[in-house]
Amino acid sequence: MTRQDAVSFLRHFPVKFGHLLGFNKLTDFHNEWITEMAFGTEDHTLQGHRNSYKTTCLSIALAIIIILLPNKRILFMRKTDDDVKEIIKQVKNILLNPKTQYLILCIYGIKIKFTVDNATELSTNLTTDIKGTSQLTGIGIGSSMTGKHYDYIFTDDIVNIKDRTSRAERERTKTVYQELINIKNQGGKIHNTGTPWHEDDAFQLMPKAEKWDWKRTNIFSKAEIEKKKEEMSPSLFAANYELKHIASEDVIFKDAQTGGEIEKVVNAMYGHIDAAYGGEDSTAFTICKKQEGKYYVYGRLWQKHVDDCLSEIIEEKQRLLVTTLICEENGDKGYLKKEIIKRGEKASSYWESTNKYIKIVTYLKAEWKNVIFVDGTDPEYIDMILNYNEYAEHDDAPDSLASMIRKLWGKKEENDSVSFFGY
Repeated sequence: MTRQDAVSFLRHFPVKFGHLLGFNKLTDFHNEWITEMAFGTEDHTLQGHRNSYKTTCLSIALAIIIILLPNKRILFMRKTDDDVKEIIKQVKNILLNPKTQYLILCIYGIKIKFTVDNATELSTNLTTDIKGTSQLTGIGIGSSMTGKHYDYIFTDDIVNIKDRTSRAERERTKTVYQELINIKNQGGKIHNTGTPWHEDDAFQLMPKAEKWDWKRTNIFSKAEIEKKKEEMSPSLFAANYELKHIASEDVIFKDAQTGGEIEKVVNAMYGHIDAAYGGEDSTAFTICKKQEGKYYVYGRLWQKHVDDCLSEIIEEKQRLLVTTLICEENGDKGYLKKEIIKRGEKASSYWESTNKYIKIVTYLKAEWKNVIFVDGTDPEYIDMILNYNEYAEHDDAPDSLASMIRKLWGKKEENDSVSFFGY
């Protein structure tokens, strides 16, 4: 293969390059995506549905830029540093692939070597730039960008489920994106990929999105789509696969307060288990501590039978020094309480006589403005609450939290005199 042939192959047929690397599910429209990412000259936003291989396309585009435009400096940003490391590693593996090595040899007549090679940066012997900045740098949105400038800036999923559940997170993401605009070199570009999560998320600051929903990509069969619809709420399906937001008049809870310190729930008197015993229900675990009129909440959610996650629940109880685990006995006739005690932990149970919807509206809705979720809470736990209405199929998290708030209702402090549920 001549040098011109190798360059043309990477420039015009990036999907075929992807197929050589083993990414066999890429199709013709992915060729458009990768070409725009690697060679487009204007700021661009691509919204692709979940599992549309947009991040795979981005990894290939980053490798192609390192090969064909080695003096360009690239910033790659995701939500967290750990998310970044995964993609940097994939780009490195693409560059080290023997088929890629052959193309590089055809173009440059040398074997590629890494001059910078760590979890967040890559640079190679292909560059002739003397500034010392790595060809590819990856950071999470919490990292400092002071004094840095880049030719290409790629954001990937910097808007995620946290932005859906927290106004503070949405504002933080917007602030970071505005800073990216200031560190883009003259003549450079910002390319954004992701999925919209909220009507007021950071996508509002980006160029109008090119949207590829599940109907346009045609990746999934009708049966696969129906299964996905069954697995999530209508609003979540709309965000993930239709790339739109559903405004519901039935929504009860909006804009959860997040970011509380985990220490706020240490030494809590109670942890509540809303147990699942099969089917599509989830097991919800809630630790709630009332301090100065605020309810600090640590919530976990498992789409598992309670027996399959009870060990994790007990580990959390011990880690956070919770005194007693509480559970409802309507469905299991006291089985879960006995199982917890058998494992050497303190437990109590109660008979639930109140309608779930009435309980959730009476207690959780009334105190929602005072509820603060602490760090470590599962985003899915919060999201289930935000999606809750009278007709919701899944109510494990809001039911568990409402039960805890009812338990602490009217107490000045969480560690005041103890009373059990069935009052």
